Amino acid sequence: MIKKILIIAFLISYTINAQKINKAKLDSLFSVIDHKNKGMGSVSVLENGIEIYQHTMGYADLKNKVKASHNTKYRIGSITKTFTATIIMQLIEEKKLSLVTFLSDYFPKIPNADKITIKHLLKHRSGLYNITNDKDFRKWMVVPNTRQQMLDRIEKKEIQFKPDEKGKYSNTNYVLLSYIAEDIEGKSYAEILKSRIIIPCHLKNTYYGSKINSKENEALSYHMDEEWVLQPETDMSVPIGAGAIVSTSKDVAIFYHNLFSDKLVSKESLLKMKDLEDSYGMGLVQFPYDHKENFGHSGGIDGFQSVAIYVPEDKLSISYLSNGVILGFTEILVGVANIYYDLEYKLPEFKPALHLKTEELDAYLGVYKGEEPPFEITMTKEDATLIVSAKNGPTFPVESHEKNKFQSNRAGVHIEFFPEQNKMILQLGGKKAEFKRK
Repeated sequence: MIKKILIIAFLISYTINAQKINKAKLDSLFSVIDHKNKGMGSVSVLENGIEIYQHTMGYADLKNKVKASHNTKYRIGSITKTFTATIIMQLIEEKKLSLVTFLSDYFPKIPNADKITIKHLLKHRSGLYNITNDKDFRKWMVVPNTRQQMLDRIEKKEIQFKPDEKGKYSNTNYVLLSYIAEDIEGKSYAEILKSRIIIPCHLKNTYYGSKINSKENEALSYHMDEEWVLQPETDMSVPIGAGAIVSTSKDVAIFYHNLFSDKLVSKESLLKMKDLEDSYGMGLVQFPYDHKENFGHSGGIDGFQSVAIYVPEDKLSISYLSNGVILGFTEILVGVANIYYDLEYKLPEFKPALHLKTEELDAYLGVYKGEEPPFEITMTKEDATLIVSAKNGPTFPVESHEKNKFQSNRAGVHIEFFPEQNKMILQLGGKKAEFKRK
């Protein structure tokens, strides 16, 4: 009887807490995205491992008019890296591997293998060339690749920098970590994933991907070019543990809850995973959100984009998986978080872009230097489009909807220029930074 009373009390308490979330405003956010055709996908919000909000937009298969559902499965891209890092940390805890094990123990032909450690691979500090930047990548990514074919490509690429000199994102690191796990366990990555994460976490809709089958409620991916255009499919033999997992938004959020609840790795291992150098932990990053410390990862493969974060203080998991992107995941992530925490948030308006003449962009061109964070951003133009290039970072176009104001919905960046003062204010994920023109 006492046990039943305790269970009822917990359920009542949970129900009261769950009602705090403004579901109507969250619905409004995703309704406007859906109504304006600015994205397709699925979002899940979990408190203490229990789903308190879910919303799905758009289609899993446009040609056959198959609408996406709560159980639609998406390619999650580089969120896979958190799964792979978890597997590697488990192997280290079992003394089958160590952070200081050298890559040469497994793949001695790779350049600098005798200087690159498992830790360097996990934290993107190896200096290995990012194999997905190969000039012929789009040709060979869509066909099955053997391990030897992948290794041959990696072995031929020049080192980009000395191991541990800095951090620079490279999918090659996690492809190699996947192969190392396979060699240690004597199993395929798919089998390792199932036994070490999927079964213990009770993930019902997560697995190593293969050719997309929309009849099995797997989403195809699209890119907007006046209308949604179907995108090519990467063969999953290419990314393996760097990006080959298929899942639902709920399953991804459950995985992060389990990881941060010490159900997959020890507290000590999780601390190491969370330790950031040059923005990279071990399969984890932080997102630009001022209000709460968070950890997670994002992903992109074909036309899919994904993001998942966990806020340890509140045991909050947010996962958004998309198969068609216009409004970027940073914008959506900040929107969901601000609504959850009942902070000020204005729903996106999607105003029509201004058509500026190429000479009107001259007032914004140049190199801008920021103190917080300390880096440079260069503004150039291509025809009548303003181009943003971050030093050692991404390059992307921005459009204007108001004088001196530009934005990229996909990147989640908002910029306001003050030409007469030779400065600009950049906003990303709720954080603002001032940059001075050099």
